Amino acid sequence: MFDWENLRHFLAVARDGTLSGAARALHVDHATVSRRVAALEVELQVALVERLPRSIRLTAMGVQIYEHAKAMDTSAFAVARASRASQEAINARVTLSAPPVLVAHLLAERVADFRAEQPGIQLSVSAQAQQVSLARREADVALRLVRPKEASSVVRRIGRMSFALYASHDYVATRRPEEWAFIAYDTQFADMPQQKWLLQIAGSRAVSCELSDISSHRAAALAGAGVAGLPRFLGDAAPGLIQLAHDGAPFSRDIWLVVHRDLRRSPSVRTVMDFVATVVADRPGLALNA
Repeated sequence: MFDWENLRHFLAVARDGTLSGAARALHVDHATVSRRVAALEVELQVALVERLPRSIRLTAMGVQIYEHAKAMDTSAFAVARASRASQEAINARVTLSAPPVLVAHLLAERVADFRAEQPGIQLSVSAQAQQVSLARREADVALRLVRPKEASSVVRRIGRMSFALYASHDYVATRRPEEWAFIAYDTQFADMPQQKWLLQIAGSRAVSCELSDISSHRAAALAGAGVAGLPRFLGDAAPGLIQLAHDGAPFSRDIWLVVHRDLRRSPSVRTVMDFVATVVADRPGLALNA
């Protein structure tokens, strides 16, 4: 028989294609991953990977073992979800993944209220721009700005994040619209819908700077760096900014609440989902009817 931990490390390597990537995913060092994979090869008495200068390649037997390992991994997480779903709300821990802008400027200011109302539930909120896997228990509940496509997920649209243009009072007072420069995202976010919307409005006008997150866009706009495209709930709350009229089409992103179907009836998970839905619905600029 083989060590499950060795197989788990091999699975991470096969998924990522590199030892270093697998190490980051597992929160261990590169040497540990290499040692675990080598140990599995000894246990099974077969070569599973070919070690290339910057990556790994699965052998023919490695591909076969990888398919079996994925099935085992799926079953293991199904067991964990079934156990999790049976837990009552008392002394439970629920993990929530959400976009950084919603964590920093919406959820964080309400966690004290949640704690007061639900002292038996420990809420763990993670600000993550990338999508996490609910099937792999990377989170119990997720907020997403793109409708999830996983067949195992239960999805509900709970809000709409409306965007508008904002700039500081001084910036607008000293420049004509044709002289505006825009605060955009850097190139790694070139495909983001709000980036495309902003650049379409900007047209031939200049980009004054590129920043990687919305909070930085707001700070730069407040400092007079240019015109930013911000969620209304964020821009309207900044006293130093004014909303600007523009010729382009209005823009918004839907907010989706997601849970794995195995956890949708867990009392503690349901409590967190109801809390999140209420927080979004209560915030001007995020409600579906806003």
